[in-house]
Amino acid sequence: MSNIDDRAINTIRMLALDAVQKANSGHPGTPMGFASPAYVLWSEFLRFNPKDPAWPNRDRFVLSAGHASMLLYGLLHLFGTGLEIEDLRNFRQWGSRTPGHPEYGHTAGVETTTGPLGQGFANAVGMALALRYAGGIFNRPGHTILDPRVFVVAGDGDMMEGISNEAASLAGHQGLSNLICLYDDNHISIDGSTSLAFTEEVGDRFLALNWSVRYVRDGNDREEVRAALAWATDPEIQMAEEAGTPKLIVIRTHIGFGSPKYQDTAHAHGSALGAEEVLNTKRNLGWPETPDFFVPEDVREHFDALAREKTRAQNRWQEELKKYGEAYPDLLVLWKEWMSGDALGKKVLEKYPPYSPDPKGLATRQAFGEALQVASKELPALWGGSADLAPSNNTLIKGEVDCQKGTPTGKNLHFGVREHAMGGILNGMSLTGMVRPYGGTFLVFSDYMRGAMRLSALMHQPVLYVLTHDSIGLGEDGPTHQPVEHLAGLRAIPGMTVYRPGDANETVQALSIILEDRTGPACLVLSRQKVPTLPVAPKTVRKGVEAGGYIVRETGENPSLVLVASGSELGLLWQVQDLLEERKVATRLVSVPSISRLRRQTPETMARIFPADRPRVLVEAAHPMGWYPLVRPGDLVIGMETFGASAPAERLMEAFGFTPVAVLSRIDKQWPGGSFH
Repeated sequence: MSNIDDRAINTIRMLALDAVQKANSGHPGTPMGFASPAYVLWSEFLRFNPKDPAWPNRDRFVLSAGHASMLLYGLLHLFGTGLEIEDLRNFRQWGSRTPGHPEYGHTAGVETTTGPLGQGFANAVGMALALRYAGGIFNRPGHTILDPRVFVVAGDGDMMEGISNEAASLAGHQGLSNLICLYDDNHISIDGSTSLAFTEEVGDRFLALNWSVRYVRDGNDREEVRAALAWATDPEIQMAEEAGTPKLIVIRTHIGFGSPKYQDTAHAHGSALGAEEVLNTKRNLGWPETPDFFVPEDVREHFDALAREKTRAQNRWQEELKKYGEAYPDLLVLWKEWMSGDALGKKVLEKYPPYSPDPKGLATRQAFGEALQVASKELPALWGGSADLAPSNNTLIKGEVDCQKGTPTGKNLHFGVREHAMGGILNGMSLTGMVRPYGGTFLVFSDYMRGAMRLSALMHQPVLYVLTHDSIGLGEDGPTHQPVEHLAGLRAIPGMTVYRPGDANETVQALSIILEDRTGPACLVLSRQKVPTLPVAPKTVRKGVEAGGYIVRETGENPSLVLVASGSELGLLWQVQDLLEERKVATRLVSVPSISRLRRQTPETMARIFPADRPRVLVEAAHPMGWYPLVRPGDLVIGMETFGASAPAERLMEAFGFTPVAVLSRIDKQWPGGSFH
């Protein structure tokens, strides 16, 4: 082939074909079928600098169909972002920069970790929201310094997953005109034709979700693709009703394009084509049979020229930023603070007055809501909301407007009843580096967004998950809403720090510590019901929450028993401690607001908190599995191993054994006659 564009597109196809064949693992079909639309997008429309993949005003490219990773790796290599041919040769191998699915922070130019289908789509919605929000804060008439678009490539599998529909619904409601989805409509999934299970008209669905839709009949027709992308990115081409909407471009492609045997088959989706078919495909497309990973010299020069032009976009932006600073010096100072990360996380709530001891106390969700008002003012990029539970989660910022299409910088973001999408959107918001996001729901509904929460941890994104109504203590809503196994499950996610504070002061300190840390996600698990505010020195609380566990109180000089609790059960064990003191039994009360943090402590610190020769009573209104890292043979663990029930909280606590008398009875049964040694 003589046409340089055709040769460039076939280079993308062949790099994917060779990499999957060498690894004997991977997904060649989509990179082969979608190479042409991707090439048009990257070469003509996508604003980015290959030499500075973190340029703030770059467009974001999200490959939600993450199994097609070699499409992205091939483009990153050809545009010169740092991936070498040797990296492509090591596709899917130990230690390589080209893992099976794109991983954020692992490969330069990868904007998010995708793989679980639909997550990337939701990430893209979050990116578009956050970039619009930050643009509204900084841009001024005649001085636009932040206007990136977000392009997401989604396949049939992405469109089948419920998370994409949730996210698309919110995007349409918000009118995210900076969001463009390229739908790879290739009609094939792992099982075979999508007609086996997926016969809806996707374009019509998105029209109903307030998106604007265009169709490309042949993904290999570059003119048709170019016209659709021009429409999606240029408001002057759009009809009036399309200008304030996200865009969907439905592109009909052929999976495994060029393979004589496997084009338009499920085999091309997720299997190497085999040595013979690789040769036949190269012959069919007029490509040299050898060597593998071949990049023609003129193609290399072509991509180098494209990359140089991409770099000039950032140079022009730097000039605009200079003029912006001259016109708005105060905003430029704020911009620099924002870009340094200081606006995303730092010490806050240092002057927040401690709550006074109170046996009646208040719900930890209430303490969080009060502290959030102050934190929001101290940390300007802190932004979020709730999945239609703001009054229950206490996530509303008082006196601030809602984030809506007409008020995009509103501080209160409403995700609707869309927990799974909320998690994916929060990740996308965080990945822009423009905001510090939080999202609230009931703890029991963390199940609905667990896939997104896992990716928060995998990507080390500082997303705050506010999870209220943390136990059977929520009462009358019953077992469908009462979490049992959720704490254990969340604590098991590597890199997820889970906090379950025991009173108002622990709650404030937990929030403060979370907002100082930008290294990963956190769950703040809070009670619906009131819990006592305990008489513990503020410095002790702060250090204790930082450590994850600490000694709250001791009765007697040589405690016979160590009482351990988190959350609302801390106040319960305080009362149990009082009862044991009446019996002349000396005890130590330990609060564990974060097992996640406690497990990071040194053996010496653990030994100071938990004497090796003293038995422990560990109480939490959740599945005992969450305590197993702290349990030794002979210890007493009191938890929930059944579902709850519908009744007032006090009646439930009595029925399930979370009262001082019930706990004392269990202690007596475990150690008859007080034989604790």
